[in-house]
Amino acid sequence: MLSIALTAQAAPNPTYQTRAEQLLGLLTSPGDEADYFSSLFLDAVPVDRWRAVAADLRAQHGRPLALGAVRQDSATAGQVEIRYERATVGFTLVVAPQPPGRVVGLRIVGARTANDSMAKVMAEIAALPGTTSFAVATLGEGPPKLRAAHRADAAMAIGSSFKLTILSELARAVGAGERRWSDVIPLGAKSFSGRLLHWPDRAPMTLHSLATAMIAESDNSATDTLLLALGRDKVDAMLATTGHANPDQALPLLTTAEAFALKIPANADLRGRYATASPDARRALLRDAASRLTADKVDVGSVAEVPTAIDSIEWFASPKDMIGLLAWLRLHGGEALPVLAVNPGIPPADAKRWRYLGYKGGSEPGVMAMNFLAQRQDGSWYAVSSSWNDAAARLDEPKLVALMTRALNLLAE
Repeated sequence: MLSIALTAQAAPNPTYQTRAEQLLGLLTSPGDEADYFSSLFLDAVPVDRWRAVAADLRAQHGRPLALGAVRQDSATAGQVEIRYERATVGFTLVVAPQPPGRVVGLRIVGARTANDSMAKVMAEIAALPGTTSFAVATLGEGPPKLRAAHRADAAMAIGSSFKLTILSELARAVGAGERRWSDVIPLGAKSFSGRLLHWPDRAPMTLHSLATAMIAESDNSATDTLLLALGRDKVDAMLATTGHANPDQALPLLTTAEAFALKIPANADLRGRYATASPDARRALLRDAASRLTADKVDVGSVAEVPTAIDSIEWFASPKDMIGLLAWLRLHGGEALPVLAVNPGIPPADAKRWRYLGYKGGSEPGVMAMNFLAQRQDGSWYAVSSSWNDAAARLDEPKLVALMTRALNLLAE
């Protein structure tokens, strides 16, 4: 988020600059909050809560040392950096237009570790409990070129990251003239989580709207609708097209409803057979047991709290596989690229450091993955992918978000 390059900056406002300077003192020691913040702000964030936030920042990053960059988007709003002993922390700061210009909005939007490096980020990812993988590649004319890697070839459970494969097949079909983004199809069978779960059955939706819900919101009903409408065989074929190293482990790509259903205790017999079967035998099992593999048969509570069969009933890919998929989308995605950029996956101010930032991740108990397609301000392209699996415990997901944010900030410099 830090050192954001703005195309235009508002004329300096002395009141805004003063409030930015006073923020340093307020973060250093408590006092004078009523003079600094508006009553509206303090109604939402009482003084005790604010002081706890400031104390937590000092505990994480050391003492506040100096005011860094101050950038105004308008006379009353912008971004402020505060340099701590161990990091630089960014805030959005909004002041009231009326004198005395008390602060009506203040939000932490990112932190950059002092003296950070990609080696430090990779070491911290490697030290997370369970199993991790990570890779960064530059993208250009030829194949992706790895520039940093930790277990980049390791096949990992990737959760909803598999939805990038569906997006890729949709982009391929549109590019081949087989589909149009504006084509309308009925919303299919519902699956768990997501806004469309509560929409009317068979509601008419464009392929573009379904893709946006699938990628930006990770909506499972949109996902299953697209996977089946495009054709599972065609979506599966995209693994070979994008260079997946071990399609037999990953295929067929399950609908989200099938994955949930195979994980429940009542379907332990199906799960055991599926885990040891060939791809063709798995496809036959899905057809033969279709009536047992629908969302209405699933007790979500039985699979929502602890890691369940993440080594067998999942979607699998390595960071190199995901980088290959992102590289294919960069070249052939077309209108899929704006869809991929709706939700950047990291704090907005950090995302603004990039000319383009596309993201899709995935998470469930014991599984987390984050995948980014990024274009730097100088025009160079990168793909970044990381996965974290732990079959024994839920994950501290904010840790991986913070680590990936640091990696992207380092690349953006």
